[in-house]
Amino acid sequence: MTRPLIVIPMGDPAGIGPEIVLGALADDRLHQAARLLVVGDADVLERALHYPNAPRLSLRLVRNPDEGDYQAGLINAIDLKAMDAGALIPGRIDARCGRAAYQYIQKAVTLCLADEADVVATPPINKESLKAAGIPYIGHTEIFAALTGTPDPLTLFEVRGMRVFFLSRHVSLRQACDLVKKDRIADYARRAWRVLRQLGVTGGTMAIAGLNPHCGENGLFGDEEVKEIIPAVRALQAEGLKVAGPIGADSVFAQALEGRYNSVLSLYHDQGHIATKTVDFHRTVSLTCGMPILRTSVDHGTAFDIAGKGLASPISMAEAIRVAVKYAPYYRKEEIA
Repeated sequence: MTRPLIVIPMGDPAGIGPEIVLGALADDRLHQAARLLVVGDADVLERALHYPNAPRLSLRLVRNPDEGDYQAGLINAIDLKAMDAGALIPGRIDARCGRAAYQYIQKAVTLCLADEADVVATPPINKESLKAAGIPYIGHTEIFAALTGTPDPLTLFEVRGMRVFFLSRHVSLRQACDLVKKDRIADYARRAWRVLRQLGVTGGTMAIAGLNPHCGENGLFGDEEVKEIIPAVRALQAEGLKVAGPIGADSVFAQALEGRYNSVLSLYHDQGHIATKTVDFHRTVSLTCGMPILRTSVDHGTAFDIAGKGLASPISMAEAIRVAVKYAPYYRKEEIA
């Protein structure tokens, strides 16, 4: 069986992206499971190979994935020459770095859309550097949405087998509560189930988290469960979808971690983020789904304060690659409706 090809854009050159990518590529087990291709700048990668604690790897430049020699000890990389390593200052916001990071992602997406790669696995980028470069997107999700023509991708977190979808992402808590509506919940649950099938998950039940403490106690303190969430769950069940809820947010994630549910629909950003990252901060992987391609990612930032010092852990990057390998054989088996 052919190992899947995972393409890895290098991330913000001034952040920890280059060094955690190199650290992950030093794991021989990942090379046994997949073909790993970096998109970035050769000069920046060479410089990162001389940071403290950097692994001993050899850089092999290729023009396309077919030229790669995918074995342990090698970094197969497409060199975009987007960034001058001599002008690079680790840990500093830089428009040139924001522009380069965007170009790496563009190339990685192009490879996947052309079926030359299977999944994109991303290290972090910096929102301020993107803004300084005039890139009109706030982060990875918005960039992938634009490059793939996907109006509203779904975010999925996975950690230790627990999967968490998010009804809303980067909006205020006040706005997030206003988005807890029957039609939106039902739509997201249907889309989340399609994503699960694309990932090869066909059994089990999806849990819908509650919004208020103890799910509002039948309207005693908050009526969103009564007016919006329960009607959405009933409508979904009438369609034949296996969903349960609302389940109190103080227990639903623990139950999912135990295997009672195949996934949880979290009703706002921090509700699910806190749950997953408390379980294992370093191994929580973010997936961007509902697109023509699949993206997995670390769920931490560029860590400018330690960039270039050899202190960054590659655990999250390695885990993002492992999750990419896990789902690569399944994704695209269904058309996205």
